[in-house]
Amino acid sequence: HCEHNQDALSQQGARETEPAALPHRWSVTDHQRWKASCPQKMPNVFQNLVSCKRVFRELKMLCFFKHENVLSALDILQPPHIDYFEEIYVVTELMQSDLHKIIVSPQPLSSDHAKVFLYQILRGLKYLHSAGILHRDIKPGNLLVNSNCVLKICDFGLARVEETDESRHMTQEVVTQYYRAPEILMGSRHYSNSIDIWSVGCIFAELLGRRILFQAQSPIQQLDLITDLLGTPSMEAMRTACEGARAHILRGPHKQPSLPVLYTLSSQATHEAVHLLCRMLVFDPSKRISAKDALAHPYLDEGRLRYHTCMCKCCYTTSSGRVYTSDFEPVTNPKFDDGFEKNLSSVRQVKEIIHQFILEQQKGSRVPLCINPQSAAFKSFIRKPSSSVDVMYEEQSLVLE
Repeated sequence: HCEHNQDALSQQGARETEPAALPHRWSVTDHQRWKASCPQKMPNVFQNLVSCKRVFRELKMLCFFKHENVLSALDILQPPHIDYFEEIYVVTELMQSDLHKIIVSPQPLSSDHAKVFLYQILRGLKYLHSAGILHRDIKPGNLLVNSNCVLKICDFGLARVEETDESRHMTQEVVTQYYRAPEILMGSRHYSNSIDIWSVGCIFAELLGRRILFQAQSPIQQLDLITDLLGTPSMEAMRTACEGARAHILRGPHKQPSLPVLYTLSSQATHEAVHLLCRMLVFDPSKRISAKDALAHPYLDEGRLRYHTCMCKCCYTTSSGRVYTSDFEPVTNPKFDDGFEKNLSSVRQVKEIIHQFILEQQKGSRVPLCINPQSAAFKSFIRKPSSSVDVMYEEQSLVLE
């Protein structure tokens, strides 16, 4: 339980919530702004330099984001004295569920649901990529959803700024295996934001078929399942692969593409849907469609119309009709600047900088949020959340206006 110094956040009605892959969360009501919000606990931040640099990057990103389909920080709880500063509590908008829980639920999903979900994912991704950010862990559990079908991309723990220097090696320990792009599976030392598009393609297929598209037990089997669908890649498509991965592909039998099987995902796998899906699931990342171009695909016209007719905050209704924004899919300028990371050299230094950063974020006329350890809900807030949680589809159905 969190509360203002003047008891602006109530204990009444607080309940646990657990979006996938996020740290400990709790739902509360902020009576100062009358908004349901969700404090996200980042524990054990300062264990090592790599860990605290990643947390600081995520914190800066959450404060940078200003987009309807990207989760951002509403507030950061007031930190204790720096000698006792071990955890960070970021307050975000409370979302009711995530796309993984919806896909595996008995909740019926129409083609309209698929279109409006995919539109919002790509709309948020276009914004992130315009900021120069690679998410690197796009999966259904990291796509939060409300009962009105509004969707937000979350969990930026693995996100980073794009690397323009192709000689600089990037970590391969990214992206949940089922949604991992083939260039990462094949050991490429450098990759672009197209890895996020591959993940979206896998999710799109999962929305259509209600099952994971490439569900393998190991990275090698994952690669085999991908080539079963796409066929044996050309040498050009494997140009950035490591020798071992390239040899594995060439040792096996030559495979022909079997893309028509995508039409069997469901009755919603129309020609337009499969055409867009095939543009996302391209082995060669340089030939994979971008978020911007994917949004221009005719399949998403209905999703765009539905979202901006009754779901978005960028358009509004007057007595004379709907007033639409001039830019349906906005980008950001300038890009996110990660230059602050270059001079971070010790855990103590990062700790002091983060502490000061949070205090600067709180400057203003309102009373800062802080933890009340005497609260009756505090003990349940600091313990590990239970795996038994209320799921949105058990309480109410998804509603498309």
